[in-house]
Amino acid sequence: MTIERKTSVGRRDFLRVLSGTAAAVTAAAAVTTPFVDTAKADTETYDEKRKSRYKADSADIKNFYRVNHYPR
Repeated sequence: MTIERKTSVGRRDFLRVLSGTAAAVTAAAAVTTPFVDTAKADTETYDEKRKSRYKADSADIKNFYRVNHYPR
């Protein structure tokens, strides 16, 4: 009499192996990533940061309202 063995992998076993592999790959990527340089300070002054950048008379804005033709 022969004993038949199951070679299929259960769903939970498959997901357990898959998550373990993903964790190992993430850890390996974290180790091999070079260190990032320090952040540089921005070059804009306080006034430059707060100046208005919206230009109502610019060509882009005029074109937007011309194409979409919003009613008044």
